[in-house]
Amino acid sequence: MKKRIFLMRPKIDTREMSLIKKVLDSKILTEGKITHQFEQKVAKYVKARYAIATTSATTSLHTSLESLGVKGKKVLVSDFTFPATVLTIDLAGGIPVLVDVDKETMNVTRKIVEESLDESTRFVLPVSLFGNPLEEDFYKIRRDGIKILEDAATNLGTKIGNKYVGSLADITCFSFHPRKIITTGEGGMITTNDKNLADKCSSYKMFGKVGSEFVNAGTNYKISDILSAIGLAQMEKIEGIIKKRISQAKIYDELLSKVDFVHKQKPVENSRHTYQSYVCYITKPGLRDKIRTKLAQQNVETQIGTYALHCLPAFRKYRRKGNLENSEFLYKNAISLPLHEELTIDDQEFICKTIREI
Repeated sequence: MKKRIFLMRPKIDTREMSLIKKVLDSKILTEGKITHQFEQKVAKYVKARYAIATTSATTSLHTSLESLGVKGKKVLVSDFTFPATVLTIDLAGGIPVLVDVDKETMNVTRKIVEESLDESTRFVLPVSLFGNPLEEDFYKIRRDGIKILEDAATNLGTKIGNKYVGSLADITCFSFHPRKIITTGEGGMITTNDKNLADKCSSYKMFGKVGSEFVNAGTNYKISDILSAIGLAQMEKIEGIIKKRISQAKIYDELLSKVDFVHKQKPVENSRHTYQSYVCYITKPGLRDKIRTKLAQQNVETQIGTYALHCLPAFRKYRRKGNLENSEFLYKNAISLPLHEELTIDDQEFICKTIREI
């Protein structure tokens, strides 16, 4: 059998094991000082005042939406995203309104949002995808009194100029799923510069507690110290991981540059794209799936970019603005190629050779 080329492999070594052992030896396994250290580490890294760890990016989004108070109110949200983004709006009682994305960057833009606004819109939930940030002037939408909750599940470490994603929106959510830049297995993080929002999120994820009193609605979204220990070890490596991924993305760029039916995701101007995924789109209809099938036959894992929610049965009746044509095109034609520490140049050459031959 041919060598298996994985889509993603997290970078795990003795540092994770050492910190996990310390937690186990302490016998304090639920949220404790290790989780607080992890929160402080992420907050300092993205230059945000507050960070709140949760069990996943999904629970981070739900916690944030509850804390913003979206119940009964419209939330403009990217159509090109994983279902969890919109499901959490439902869970918080909000009214999702699907909007399109830019075909080249694969992210929603300020122009798209502003063309979709009406007088009753007070919340926007953009998704910054695959390590590519939102354009810098997107955040100026806040001048109109609109709150921005950024789903940056894939974008820890991404920068616009010298500013990190996680310090720009009113509130931002990250994921630590094994396919992300760093991982805790499962886990999420909320960052914000707003103390009031931080306090509400901290309360909501801990049964509504404030101090020793149960004063608010809430639930149990606390992360364990075991997972936070993994996160602390991962944060020590994050810049090295990002540097490696950027260099591997450049190799893909070069190898695929002369394949006329392959277009890579366009990095936003003046940004550091961290390449949580190397995603490109295929211009010939139906060819993306043939490429995926051929690569699978060669024991190479791939994935689609993500979903156009309005094309899925669960979301077809949701409100929308426009025809969402770019989202649908990307859903049908985008492909995510392997990218991780164990990937070799020979692997990349083999993958690109297989694509070219098709």
